[in-house]
Amino acid sequence: MIKYKNLYLIGTSHISEESVKEVEDVITNLQPNVVALELDRTRYIQMNSKQQRRLKLSNLRFLGFKAFILNIFGAWLERRLGKKVGTEPGSEMKKAIELAKKFNIEIVLIDQDIKLTLNKLIARLTRKEKFNFLKDLILGSEDYDFNIKKVPSNTQINKIINNLKIKYPSFYLTVIKERNEIMAKNLYKLMNINNDKKVVGIVGAGHERAIIGEVKSIEKI
Repeated sequence: MIKYKNLYLIGTSHISEESVKEVEDVITNLQPNVVALELDRTRYIQMNSKQQRRLKLSNLRFLGFKAFILNIFGAWLERRLGKKVGTEPGSEMKKAIELAKKFNIEIVLIDQDIKLTLNKLIARLTRKEKFNFLKDLILGSEDYDFNIKKVPSNTQINKIINNLKIKYPSFYLTVIKERNEIMAKNLYKLMNINNDKKVVGIVGAGHERAIIGEVKSIEKI
């Protein structure tokens, strides 16, 4: 966790029991006024509705065919990894939502609409990136070799991000850099609206340090 002024930012792994425990400990002990989640409205609804946890054909019209297929693959991969560690994907977010409701804490969604993110990504992906993706999918990649039961270390995260910048620049720009900027702006607003209150932000590991950097940059403007 990184603390900056009245913001407490937790970097989590979406399939790690360790992350669920950290989220539970921070929210329970800190009793914040706001819990800010790396989710948009669509994913929030899916996460809270048993009927909508898995993508259905009705989502095809909303997302578009290519984005729908990409989202299905991402969900399948998370479920597969989740089975290996015995933790349901997104468990730390669900725990945060559960505790926020229990303690009557305001929940704020700070991420970009998933449809916009996926459509941007599809439009930007180059042939080289698609080839690299298929190669990594078939042969595997040592660049992502770490214990999936734990939150990656800063060294591992830096290695992954640097690799993404080289092999998947469109993915890095769309899924990481631009979303960091959007989430930082939303967190900055929350910090200032609630400058006498505590804001807990929960984002994927690898986002937190960059987001704090973006928040500091916004303050200087």
